[in-house]
Amino acid sequence: MNHGIATRRGLLLAGALTLPALQRAEAQSQGQWQGQRSSGRSAQAAMTVRANAGTVGVISGGVDGTYIRIAADLAAVLDDGDRLRVLPIVGRGSVQNISDLMFVRGIDVAIVQSDALAFVRGRRLYPGAEQVIQYITKLYDEEVHVLARQEITRVQDLAGKRVNVDVAGSGTAMTASLIFEALGVAVETANDPQDVALDKLRRGEIAALVYVAGKPARLFSSIPADSGLRFLPLPMTPALIETYLPARLGAEQYPGLVPPDAPVDTLAVGAVMAVYAWPPGTERYRKVATFVEALSSRFENFLRPPRHPKWREVNLEAQVPGWARFSPSQEPAENRGQR
Repeated sequence: MNHGIATRRGLLLAGALTLPALQRAEAQSQGQWQGQRSSGRSAQAAMTVRANAGTVGVISGGVDGTYIRIAADLAAVLDDGDRLRVLPIVGRGSVQNISDLMFVRGIDVAIVQSDALAFVRGRRLYPGAEQVIQYITKLYDEEVHVLARQEITRVQDLAGKRVNVDVAGSGTAMTASLIFEALGVAVETANDPQDVALDKLRRGEIAALVYVAGKPARLFSSIPADSGLRFLPLPMTPALIETYLPARLGAEQYPGLVPPDAPVDTLAVGAVMAVYAWPPGTERYRKVATFVEALSSRFENFLRPPRHPKWREVNLEAQVPGWARFSPSQEPAENRGQR
């Protein structure tokens, strides 16, 4: 009995002596774990700052349009690692892109139609837009495509008929409303995405669709000659010539829709690379300034395949009436080069 008691006392004493050592070891291990966790957080935070410092979000257009291909070209040519990374973003059209540029985080540049700012200003959609939205450069002219059933030969024949004008807030919807209004043609509008609208047009559920996109637009590239569809000519009127340019759709772009000897007259509107007017010296301003510098210095790379042929129409010095230009060269010298 006494031997058992002595044994238990020995074990208790040993445990009492060992416990502080275990507690010290546990505390040391906990401290090391917390230190590693803190170090990991610091490293992660540093990597996050580095990743975002050179990232520029470019909101463009739908998957079948020219804007998204232009944005993809920007990423392919301008990305150079940590200093500049371009993120192409699918957008919902010019009017929505201006809204996103003004209000959505992570949107630094937007590709929009040149008539979008006047449209937004005239309808007072986003107060102050004309003060905070500027342009980097005019890109190219976009053609207005009006694709209709074969039995419709003139745009006036669409009066009272159902015509798809792309999703609400899109540049196409905006331009279509302005053109139909100027021509005095009252149509019943639908707002389906363009691929859905093309299927409805083939089935005869709508009379026509309108699509503003730089030719050749991928949406129409695979339409065969026996599709029962045709492009409608758009006349240039005194009311339209103030805003739009004359253009043509030819067989070289759309062999299934346009005969070789009968190009279709239409209208064109400029595409603009827009930017939010961040104050000089801010981080967002410096990111966009880096983007503009890279665009200028590497512009020759956009003129060669496999880049979109519309790049060959771009003049970086072209003026856009009614817009103010974003000019990073005007930033005070003490602010340039800071990161």
